Amino acid sequence: MGNDGAHIELYNPQVEKPEELYNFHVESGKSALFHAARISGPTDLNGGEFTVKDLRHGATLMIAGMIARGVTTLQIIFVEDTNLLMRHFRQWVLILKKAIMHQLSFILGILIFSFVITSIFIVPFINTLYGLRFRRAKQKTIDAFGQRTPIFDKFHNSKAGIPVGGGLLVIMVVSILFVIIFPLIRLFGIQVTSAYDLNKEMNVLFFTFLSFGMLGLYDDVKKFFHFEKEQFFGLRIQHKLTLQVILAFIISCLLYFNLGISFLNIPFIGTFHMGMLFIPFAMFVIVSFTNAVNITDGLDGLAGGVLMISLFGLWYLSARILDVPISMFLALWLGSLISFLYFNIFPARLFMGDVGALAFGATLAVVGLMVGKVVALLVIGFIFVFEIFTAAAQLLSKKVRKKKLFPVAPFHLWLQKYGWEEPKIVQRAWLLQIMLTLFGVWLAML
Repeated sequence: MGNDGAHIELYNPQVEKPEELYNFHVESGKSALFHAARISGPTDLNGGEFTVKDLRHGATLMIAGMIARGVTTLQIIFVEDTNLLMRHFRQWVLILKKAIMHQLSFILGILIFSFVITSIFIVPFINTLYGLRFRRAKQKTIDAFGQRTPIFDKFHNSKAGIPVGGGLLVIMVVSILFVIIFPLIRLFGIQVTSAYDLNKEMNVLFFTFLSFGMLGLYDDVKKFFHFEKEQFFGLRIQHKLTLQVILAFIISCLLYFNLGISFLNIPFIGTFHMGMLFIPFAMFVIVSFTNAVNITDGLDGLAGGVLMISLFGLWYLSARILDVPISMFLALWLGSLISFLYFNIFPARLFMGDVGALAFGATLAVVGLMVGKVVALLVIGFIFVFEIFTAAAQLLSKKVRKKKLFPVAPFHLWLQKYGWEEPKIVQRAWLLQIMLTLFGVWLAML
């Protein structure tokens, strides 16, 4: 059984016949009322026992977090009258449904609020970028082997002069609003539940968001202010990749050691405990998505729109396991991203920049890892995956075969070369992304 639900076996020791037990399936995000439970599954809680002392006052053990960590079976032993407990359980289910609807209403309000705040500041922010001359310059691009890529310059030199750095505004709005709103969330009647330790979860999420954002910002600053190559690093491809690997290693260790994530759920097959192998696996996922989003960010509205639709899918998955911090973070991110997209669609008045592309790609991967749905993440992020696959395959072919595998890469550039207009490519990518997101969410629910 996958980690999106757990099988609950209810025992009443007061019943003489052992065959008289109650079996039912609890989906992610539901709660169970009981006095004691025995846990089984690939988790550090394996074989552990939990005790709840006061059933009548609504004491609960939230199993959502345990499900996210790979728990497959809970054996719940009643030590009080079963009928009394089941009455409390039914009452709690009704309360829980109302709480979920209230939580959803609040999170939607957070999304709208983030959109409004970003919309207020985005025009002054664009004017500031113009004033700082933080704009895209005409460039002569080269690949990883130092070879010119004139086809890229042919299609993109017309974008010279447009401000770059919209991702920085999104990062600032999301971070500041989260810091302000989250401590006040209980005042709105929201019960804060999370799949992992709250502080550790937020540390991983924001370390990813901010550290990769800073790396991208340095790359943007270096690129647009023409720092000399002999200065520190210069963020050539190999240097940038090295820094990404270092950050991904730190984040993967935090996921494994601090949050206890070490499993891989594969739909139709089951959940596998990876142990220490989870660390290199997570590193690969993080670095791949970081560069995939960066490569996809080549057409007006392409990366931003695909990311927006992807985040709606991950938002739903986080809500299923009642992870309020991640749901709130994604809502703030979505609201701000939608406002940015208004100015990023063709013809763009603002670009995301590496500050946004690196931060958003890495954080997208980490959220997928935290909700325990890596396979669904690969489906939801398929456009990003395919874009980086074509780019990587092209570079590998140049290195090994000394010739190109494709006429041009990544794939969206290939479509441009064959005469597709930029808005046509982006709009069809958005439509495809809607279906991929629906498919990925469906897989995650199996």
